[in-house]
Amino acid sequence: MSVRNLKALFRPQSVAVIGATTQVKAPGWVVMKNLLQANFAGPIIPVTADHESVAGVLAYPDVASLPIVPDLAVICTPAPTVPGIVRALGERGTKAVCIMTPALGQLRDDSGRTVLEVTRAEAKPFGLRILGPNSMGILVPGIGLNASFAPEDALKGKIAFVSQSGALCTAVLDWACTKGIGFSHFIHTGDSADVSIGDILDYLGSDPFTRAILIYLETLEERRNFMSAARAAARNKPVLVIKAGRSAEGALAASSHTGALAGSDLVFDAAIRRAGMLRVKDIDELFGAVETLARSRPVKGKRLAILTNGGGIGVVAADDLSDGHGQLAEIPEEIIEKLNQVLPPNWSRGNPIDIVGDATGERYAKAMGILLDCKAIDGVLVMYAPTAISDPDEVAEAVIKVFKERTRANIMTCWVGSEKVAHARRLFADAAVPTFETPYAAVQGFLHLLEYKRNQEMLMEVPASAASDFIPDTVFVRDIIAEVLARGDSIMTETEAKAVLEAYGIPTIETRMARHPAEASRIAKSLNGPVALKILSPDIVHKSDVGGVILNLENPFEVEKAANAMLARVKDTYPDARIEGFTVQKMAVRRPGTQELIIGIATDPIFGPVILFGQGGVAVEIIGDRAVSLPPLNLNLAAELVQRTRVAALLRGYRGRPPANLDALHSTLIQVSQMIIDFPEIVELDINPLRCDAEGVLALDATIKIAPAKRNDLDRLAIRPYPAELEEIFTMKDGTGRKVMLRPIRPEDEPNHHVLVSKMTAEDIRFRFFGLVHELPHTEMARLTQIDYDREMAFIGEYIHPDGVKETLGVCRTVTDPDNEKAEFAVLVRSDLKGTGLGKRLLAKMIEYCRSRGTHAIAGQVLRDNTRMLKFVQHLGFVQMKTVDGDIVEVEYDLRKPAVTTPEPEDA
Repeated sequence: MSVRNLKALFRPQSVAVIGATTQVKAPGWVVMKNLLQANFAGPIIPVTADHESVAGVLAYPDVASLPIVPDLAVICTPAPTVPGIVRALGERGTKAVCIMTPALGQLRDDSGRTVLEVTRAEAKPFGLRILGPNSMGILVPGIGLNASFAPEDALKGKIAFVSQSGALCTAVLDWACTKGIGFSHFIHTGDSADVSIGDILDYLGSDPFTRAILIYLETLEERRNFMSAARAAARNKPVLVIKAGRSAEGALAASSHTGALAGSDLVFDAAIRRAGMLRVKDIDELFGAVETLARSRPVKGKRLAILTNGGGIGVVAADDLSDGHGQLAEIPEEIIEKLNQVLPPNWSRGNPIDIVGDATGERYAKAMGILLDCKAIDGVLVMYAPTAISDPDEVAEAVIKVFKERTRANIMTCWVGSEKVAHARRLFADAAVPTFETPYAAVQGFLHLLEYKRNQEMLMEVPASAASDFIPDTVFVRDIIAEVLARGDSIMTETEAKAVLEAYGIPTIETRMARHPAEASRIAKSLNGPVALKILSPDIVHKSDVGGVILNLENPFEVEKAANAMLARVKDTYPDARIEGFTVQKMAVRRPGTQELIIGIATDPIFGPVILFGQGGVAVEIIGDRAVSLPPLNLNLAAELVQRTRVAALLRGYRGRPPANLDALHSTLIQVSQMIIDFPEIVELDINPLRCDAEGVLALDATIKIAPAKRNDLDRLAIRPYPAELEEIFTMKDGTGRKVMLRPIRPEDEPNHHVLVSKMTAEDIRFRFFGLVHELPHTEMARLTQIDYDREMAFIGEYIHPDGVKETLGVCRTVTDPDNEKAEFAVLVRSDLKGTGLGKRLLAKMIEYCRSRGTHAIAGQVLRDNTRMLKFVQHLGFVQMKTVDGDIVEVEYDLRKPAVTTPEPEDA
């Protein structure tokens, strides 16, 4: 993944069209026509040996004869010619090409390589970026670039549209033009031989001309890169996604309940949520959602008040809200009393708030003011249906006035109708008030805000790579895995699987193994009570499907009889299965409110390991109540996963039944998440059923499928967890011998970060932030403490006082470009702690970390009068590169050179 040379692709200063032609409707003719008609300001150079000119522009026979080096070349020639053209462009110094030619992956040369493989090889030595092949092209209306064969040009705007489908591109372009929607970029990726969706997200995420990013996806061949890029972009601006191609093929091959339930589309949903993006279903919803996010104020909660002059449209909106799992706000009595004073006697006295058909703008404004002051309401949807005794424009102007006065209130509007309300809608649009044509669209807009808020909160969660409140017996588990693999099996026995769960602190029912029916009878006698009998076979995962589970056997005689019958039945049903005996376990006591759940692990081919939670039992697939999340999990993410299921309502207690112990359930999910991180060998896991009641959880059955690990690192995870392995203890050199923990930053460090900044001198604040900063707002501090460890790193020095109070003493951070070439650093140590060695160790630790990642250089900016810092970094090996704006010195450390040993510097 890289943004290298993408500026040449998306903001070129010159364009060459290779394969330009005078043949009408041929790609080379359409591209030339579009480029000229879009009024691109730079040179447009046709390259063809067949014509002296194309569209009135002098043509050149080949790349070598071009008078200038084009930033971007659009290739429209037959497939066999493409590798040679790419090589020639690379030799000339061109940095980007858009290949429109299809089928490069299907054609092969004499050596058996595909034309696509040869093309990539020719481009690589020159760092030449490839969009496509089979790309429709690129449109950047802001610079007059239409390097595409689209049938019409795009309007100028601030929305970027990126699509893997060329047909959808042309359809969306036509649709958008009729609705007056403009774009900052309009990009068709084609076959993504080089430039990927992740690369484009990286570029657009920091593009100042793009307000929001819309993506149409059909497939992903990447995982970590896409997630990192998506998370980085979503921190800066809304990113909305349509995903096509929902498939169940993967579920058919799954051996466990979890594998069958965790379908690819569910996993994609989970990835979108964790990346802070918003998924929509169709094009109308896509553009509606982006306008909602762009115009609406941040929503605080899900309680919506509906203010309307017509009961019917209000009820329709309330129904749509209920269908979308939103919440109609309950209007407190004191608010009803206030509304009584400004509304006619026949108003609805409830929500929806029907203020009667003759409502004026004044009546609307007074009611809005009362509702917006109510703490029990998070948003107000203002609706209007045209009547002969009210003026839609006058009411709209009153609403706009309230909207402008209440700058933090979440107000949405829906003027129902067509011609009679068209002007009012334009008034709302001109005033940047969110407005919708139908009740459904308005409610959907509010629900989009809620989902986007939840996803942004999930984006900021940074779970640890190792849980802090329990220590699993990983040595014991590793021995079990080694033993299972050594005997050639891929599925653990039930007793082995339960032993693994116990090693991770997950309670299980006592289970004993019997080799034959008589032994099962003896075990049942020792257990002294009703027991469950199950077949034991490495070849039978779903034991109930073959009659391999019998519950509530009262005595040893029943157990032996049932075991013999089970053995015969299983042999009839599954004659090739290896039967190793039976498991016998005491029946668990079912308390009031007990729920049977499923927790599992599956491995998605794109996003890697995923965690599933839902309602369990024998009918788990039929019930279909499940939710999926990407590991790692923490408490908030585990609770969110549970909340997305229907069984969550039952777990909270109902009709006199006590609520379940949700803390125990959330902890179990976190422990399973930790298991994924610790053992790449685990590819599937089922805990089904997992009993959950007021006392806690109990695993009644478990299945674990394993395979030899392909790699031992965490790259298989879509999201990198908190890297606990980077923690170390540092002894302060101030004579106190204080032990300070140096570790990566976490979101919960935000309060102590505020304290750290407050204890800095004014001069140190100026040196760090290049200006006087009294305090950083929550949004900025959250951005500094909630980081993506794939792209950024921040090491803090934390001292834990004898009373347990934690204090942040300093921080060193870097932000690395997507190419991993250069990391920008900054370091801050509390003003009264200079000379303690903390600053040096933090920066040295960061240098070591960046070198281990293969980063080429660390760079930073230092004020010229910050002589102490300049001397400090020079001692560590930094070199002054240049001066910016007269008073800022750029320093750089080349990580590719051997580490230098210098005299001990004094902390900056």
